[in-house]
Amino acid sequence: MLPAPPKSFYPVCEPLLAGNELKYVTQAVSEGWISSAGSFVEEFQKKFAAYCGVPHGIAVTNGTVAIHLALQALGIGKGDEVIIPSFTMIASAFAVCYVGATPVVVDCDESTWNIAPELIEAAVSERTRAIMAVHIMGLPCDMEPIEKIAAKHKISVIEDAAEAHGALYKGKSVGSFGKAATFSFFANKNLTTGEGGMVTTADADIASKCLYYKNLCFPLESAREYIHRDIGFNYRMSNLHAAIGVAQLEKADEYRNLRRNNASLYRSFLEKIPGIEFQATPQDALHVHWMVAIVVQPESLGVDRNTLMISLKKRGIDSRKLFVGMHQQPSLIKYGMRTSGEYRNTEKLSANGLYLPSASSLSAEDIEWICGQIADIHQRKE
Repeated sequence: MLPAPPKSFYPVCEPLLAGNELKYVTQAVSEGWISSAGSFVEEFQKKFAAYCGVPHGIAVTNGTVAIHLALQALGIGKGDEVIIPSFTMIASAFAVCYVGATPVVVDCDESTWNIAPELIEAAVSERTRAIMAVHIMGLPCDMEPIEKIAAKHKISVIEDAAEAHGALYKGKSVGSFGKAATFSFFANKNLTTGEGGMVTTADADIASKCLYYKNLCFPLESAREYIHRDIGFNYRMSNLHAAIGVAQLEKADEYRNLRRNNASLYRSFLEKIPGIEFQATPQDALHVHWMVAIVVQPESLGVDRNTLMISLKKRGIDSRKLFVGMHQQPSLIKYGMRTSGEYRNTEKLSANGLYLPSASSLSAEDIEWICGQIADIHQRKE
């Protein structure tokens, strides 16, 4: 007989707010600084940029608009192409569409699930302006060959680091590669502001353009002058959200270690069960495990991915399917994106992958119990 669950229900993720979040938000409210003006916005920008090892951070309303803003600042627009992985969250592709450019998708690597560098070269055309390196599940892309390809063709690299706060590639922080990087601080991220995003860059000109475009193109030298020379956006982060971000940053390394420990525990318990594959982590990468994801081999596990998810839900364990490939998205096909080519690895992940409860607050007992349920489902072939 299986032991009783430590909790009645396990959501896929929930935020950990274990620091000064309430104190700082209360301070912002009591001082009356609740919109985009306020000291916490500036503090969060500076401290997050420093955390990534770059001089500039531009706080925005969410991770999707962070990508849009970075593309806008780079001057990418109609007629241009941006190479992205097919295996990603659709925000990566939509942001390219927002500027009028066309996403060009390539398959992911079979073991790391990140964009396959060896496939990028063939996707470059005379219209290519950038390569978007999406750090899937918090694992840094193989940046060295990506940057070499970009340099060869004189195109930009943009990091979509929405899932990768604190990740390292060859000892260097994610968020410090290429022309610009973008982050999300949605509630399920390792660091959260509830809703929010950030552009990080070492380029002062790109930073200035991001600040300009995110604030309705008010003149940077005088925001009180109502002269707008370009079409801008209202992408300002509020002081309330930034207050949460400052508190989260104070515990950034602790929260990163909690997610990494979760992944280690899952792997130690689940590797004994046949039919379960994990995302590979190269030795030169520090993976921050935004979510603990697995790929099911139905013939070995005894159940397919969808059946496993249904069985887990009956036992009070929530899960989520992995992303559906960009080449299979009706919205992007309608937009005119090319979808010819092979995307075997993306399609395998989309058909057989899921992620498990991954909150930073999970205990070893919680994870052991969840894995015990998967083992029981395997044995029963439910």
